Amino acid sequence: MIRKVNAIWRGDGADGNGVLTAQSGAMNNMPYSFKTRFKNDDGKLGTNPEEMIAAALAGCFNMKLSFVLNESNYHPEELNTDALLTFNDGQVTSIELNLKGKVSGIDNDTFNELAEEAKNNCPISGILKCEIVLNASLV
Repeated sequence: MIRKVNAIWRGDGADGNGVLTAQSGAMNNMPYSFKTRFKNDDGKLGTNPEEMIAAALAGCFNMKLSFVLNESNYHPEELNTDALLTFNDGQVTSIELNLKGKVSGIDNDTFNELAEEAKNNCPISGILKCEIVLNASLV
């Protein structure tokens, strides 16, 4: 499997801007800039690389956890994960995953154990060099 995303940047770092387009069509000329990355206080639509990394991790983690739960004969009704990415001194230092799961017939200890397994083994976790913290709870 190969996935293609195209990034175009025009101009200087602080004053330039760019667009991102994904092969899937999920993003088509999605704007990004210094302002959408570090300030985003002008109300303009746009994204940034860190936001997309956090989204990729949360989405990958939820899907992996669904498979891990299925392998243990649990069937999640909903897995809802917030990913909070911390960016300090030019580096992503950590991502905190806050998971709320709705899964019938599972106890907290088993759920936490399987969620930790999914966090440690999802493909996106494997490429990140930062700390990934997981807080899981059943609802």
